[in-house]
Amino acid sequence: MKQLSQASKTAIGGMTVALTVVLLIPTALDIFVYALPAIAGFLTLFCVIELGKRWAFGVYFAAAVLSLLLVPNKEAAVMYTAFFGYYPIVKALLEISKLPRVVEYLLKFLIFNASVVLAYLVLIYAFGMPLDDVLGIDGNVWWSKYALPVMLALGNAVFLAFDFSLTRMAMVYLKVLQPKLHKLFRFK
Repeated sequence: MKQLSQASKTAIGGMTVALTVVLLIPTALDIFVYALPAIAGFLTLFCVIELGKRWAFGVYFAAAVLSLLLVPNKEAAVMYTAFFGYYPIVKALLEISKLPRVVEYLLKFLIFNASVVLAYLVLIYAFGMPLDDVLGIDGNVWWSKYALPVMLALGNAVFLAFDFSLTRMAMVYLKVLQPKLHKLFRFK
């Protein structure tokens, strides 16, 4: 396979950064706050496959900075920056390591939980969001004291689905889309 030139990698990286930021802008509608940062994470996966981990980190960093500056919904920008943007790179690094599968998944869950807790601490203390707004609850309801552990447990279930879907998307990309794109752009 023909290697991409530095100019091609820069162009692909720049387009991916721009697409990521544009994808995060509709998060001003609250229903997209978690879905669009997760979808933007798939763009990082594309960069890992086509450009390599080093370029993918550069794309992630540029997209994270621009999203924090330009995306109106700071919760979505922080979630992309704190987890969804870099996780596909970390996933690739963990999966090529020689770690036992159990240790690999323990590390993945540790990274997810630490990232989410850090993200919400940033939202609460740096951006001044009240905890009730972050959790999406009214503090006066009887179950509000259980909201934090329940949300974290649900988040872990969704993380497992996200991890699985990243693996499946990588397989689909490598087997179906990559050969077509490489033929179209003559990367044989």
